[in-house]
Amino acid sequence: MKNSTLLYAIGISFLVALSSCSSDESVDDVVIDDVDMEEEMDTDEEAVGFMPCENGMAGNYPCAGYDLMAIMPLSDFDANSTNDIWGWTDVTTDREYAILGLDNGTAFIDITDTENLVYLGKLPTATDPSSWRDIKVYNNHAFVVAEASSHGMQVFDLTRLRNVDNAPETFDADARYTGFGNAHNIVINEESGFAYPVGTARNDAFLGGAHFIDISDPTNPIGVGGYAQNGYTHDAQVVNYKGPDTDYTGREIFIGANENQVVIADVTDKNNPFEISTIEYPNFRYTHQGWFTEDQRYFILGDELDEQNFGFNSRTLFFDFADLDNPVLHQSYSGPTAAIDHNGYVRGDEYFLSNYTAGLRVLDISDIEGGAIVETSYFDTYPSSDNTNFDGVWSNYPYFSSGNIVLSDIGSGLFIVKKSN
Repeated sequence: MKNSTLLYAIGISFLVALSSCSSDESVDDVVIDDVDMEEEMDTDEEAVGFMPCENGMAGNYPCAGYDLMAIMPLSDFDANSTNDIWGWTDVTTDREYAILGLDNGTAFIDITDTENLVYLGKLPTATDPSSWRDIKVYNNHAFVVAEASSHGMQVFDLTRLRNVDNAPETFDADARYTGFGNAHNIVINEESGFAYPVGTARNDAFLGGAHFIDISDPTNPIGVGGYAQNGYTHDAQVVNYKGPDTDYTGREIFIGANENQVVIADVTDKNNPFEISTIEYPNFRYTHQGWFTEDQRYFILGDELDEQNFGFNSRTLFFDFADLDNPVLHQSYSGPTAAIDHNGYVRGDEYFLSNYTAGLRVLDISDIEGGAIVETSYFDTYPSSDNTNFDGVWSNYPYFSSGNIVLSDIGSGLFIVKKSN
């Protein structure tokens, strides 16, 4: 069976896309009806176990430095596409779980034994299906938002996964927050116990910016304000700041990817958040998502539409945030393919970039100061091409202590990879 992959705003400029968005859409929600943007791909993947990366291939998949541990195909989830992915480790049992966003809900998979994956069940979407769903975890609970109308934020107690008798089950939410409708992403600062849904309706109380939700009691989320000063936020990271700018030590700092700029704001006082600075960069098309280095000196950013509009190879931007009041673009890195960059995360001295049709790309970022960014390894779940299409890997989660990395492939399902021995 063939299923169409997602439709995006391909081949149009940022301004045209932005002007065509409704009040609750982001640029990558726009569909162009008069151009055939669909590319079919085979979603009849079968469950696959371990395949070592040998001579540049793991079975049918191009690779370097990463083995294929397992595939759970999209067909197992009774869904048409995947989107975001996150993970949870049960510290009581040491079991590892992938939390996979689907167009029609959220799937939970026990990946502890990669030779025997267990699909435990699905939390259905709160309202309508949506190609855009996002998940984060805090205090053994998953928090789920979607672009679906009136969806709000679902809360699911992950400890329920310890006792699933008849997998796969259909789960219900343990709580649901409805202080907003749709949201494109959700950010959680685990140190402060606050969730920050972003990319909500552009005409809501915070203009599509960040909502502040106290989740210290996970099943009793409480809205306590928001940040609207810089308008719509597509994605963000929020941290308790420990970086080099001592003016902000201990403050809760919000770094937003706000379509045409990066925004740095202080959200410590939920009643009085304020902008610290903003920064633009050359050849922007859609400021999409970014992540701090672990020392909070550099912020690594992807622009989702620049490859299409300018013909770049995959471009990753490195900003120097040594002075939060005066951030500067430190350097740009160009990858080896023309594939579009999407979500990226830092662990140690490595940056794990979801690169759509080019798969997962792993960059050595140990010498950002010296400008020596090097791709060390990759795993390509979409072997048919590295074109500038919105197919292949949407996101990754690289934080399991086992070293397993889970990938969401839009049209093929769940992939698990691990660094080769």
